[in-house]
Amino acid sequence: MEYRQVINAIIVSRPFPLQTVLDLMRSRNDAATQHLASLIAAERDAQKTLVMLLQYRDEYSARFRQAVQNGLGQPEWRNYQEFLDRLDEAVRQQEQAAKLKAAHTAVGQAEWQRQRSRLSAFDTLSQRHRAGEVRRELRHEQKLQDEFAARGRDEQQEQ
Repeated sequence: MEYRQVINAIIVSRPFPLQTVLDLMRSRNDAATQHLASLIAAERDAQKTLVMLLQYRDEYSARFRQAVQNGLGQPEWRNYQEFLDRLDEAVRQQEQAAKLKAAHTAVGQAEWQRQRSRLSAFDTLSQRHRAGEVRRELRHEQKLQDEFAARGRDEQQEQ
């Protein structure tokens, strides 16, 4: 067995005392990331639906104008107008839904950033712990080397 392997076998690094908390923070960060992704997807879907409704309303308005130019009776006029009113209401409702989804996304993004910040803090603590353990191991290794060298000198002086 090589000298360094012996040293590494002798020195057992102490585990990071807050590893459980770090794991929890990673889990919460992952959950916040997934939640934010679903909120963004829902917001995008709401916007797509709104765009679709607006396009359909524009197309239906164009058909209405064309029908008026071609001559339109009172019952057909009323039907077009009632349907356009329903489309306008659907657009208003979808605009509200899209705004609500955007607000939810903003809240989710703030939560994701908060979780990411907390995870970063615990990651920093973990890295500092690991760096401290490396320093401790290096000091221990140096001490063993110094002792080994001192024994060698002592043995040479005795001979």
